[in-house]
Amino acid sequence: MPKLGMEPIRKAALVKATILEIGRVGSLDVTVSQIAKRAGVSAALAHHYFGAKEDMFLAAMRHILALYGAEVRGALALAHGPEDRLRAILTASFSPANFRRDVVGAWLNFWVLAQSQPQAKRLLAVYQRRLRSNLLTCLRPLAGNRAEEVADGLGALIDGLYLREVLKEGAPDGKAAVRVGLDYLSNALKGGPL
Repeated sequence: MPKLGMEPIRKAALVKATILEIGRVGSLDVTVSQIAKRAGVSAALAHHYFGAKEDMFLAAMRHILALYGAEVRGALALAHGPEDRLRAILTASFSPANFRRDVVGAWLNFWVLAQSQPQAKRLLAVYQRRLRSNLLTCLRPLAGNRAEEVADGLGALIDGLYLREVLKEGAPDGKAAVRVGLDYLSNALKGGPL
């Protein structure tokens, strides 16, 4: 008989293990057995909770996006004014919780999965729309009619810094990434204060 209350704990462990295994292997070429072993459960139990391996990948992506969204909302709640809000978005995007080696590896692989998996594509589209909306809200008073162009450039820069991080060794440097983002904004806004 299953232990009551264990399902959410085991599911959370499987999601965490999925992110860690994808980050360790560097691709989606991980098995349910590898993930289950890391989580300390059987492969059969992993299949019971999630069904297909792709469902585990999607649950991991939802988890990553939920943590990212919570961090952005928290940072924005403390920010005052459009410039401070832009800094908050960049800082949350490259925080130690979001800009870790395993999470960066998972992002790269979820972008690949989105090319063939409609639910992954939808999740990434939701992320991109929310990021763009947050950036536009901050940029409209600063960039005027160039707000969309600058927001699209900054969104691409954030994604690009994640992609480039995959090729590097060692721990990701979130502070350096934030500086790159602020430099881009400063240049895009023609040297305005940031």
